[in-house]
Amino acid sequence: MSKRENYELRTEELLKPIADANHVEIYDVEYVKEGSDWYLRCYIDKEGGVNINDCEAVSRALSDELDKADFIEDAYIFEVSSPGLGRQLKKDKHFQKSLLSEVDVKCYKPVNGSKDFTGILKAFDENTITLEMDSGQKKEEVIFNRKDIAAVRLTLDF
Repeated sequence: MSKRENYELRTEELLKPIADANHVEIYDVEYVKEGSDWYLRCYIDKEGGVNINDCEAVSRALSDELDKADFIEDAYIFEVSSPGLGRQLKKDKHFQKSLLSEVDVKCYKPVNGSKDFTGILKAFDENTITLEMDSGQKKEEVIFNRKDIAAVRLTLDF
């Protein structure tokens, strides 16, 4: 297990009872480097969405627990927030909740001349995701290998 994965897992273990006490669910925890800074980001959610008070309560409680545990060696910026409307789907539980929703898929390399696709998430498994896409005259199902996908996000329609 990498240092990053270990930090994320240990943070999620500390976050679980705090999330339960605040009636929110853990959407994701990530420890990432952006530029010269490390970020520890905790995304929380609940039915109807989280608000600033939810984020503040979780942030204060988790910050205290992180200070006590003191297992992250690097200096980091700590954030607690909502995953947002155009949330990234990473885990199977994210895909399960988003079945039959419209998603945007961005691939690492072009597939049939494009890297970007939009369609209805019809199915997923350990290795693939299936989108139903409207190709003008008919709908077709396209299967993508998960290893070829850079990101999957819920589509934002305004």
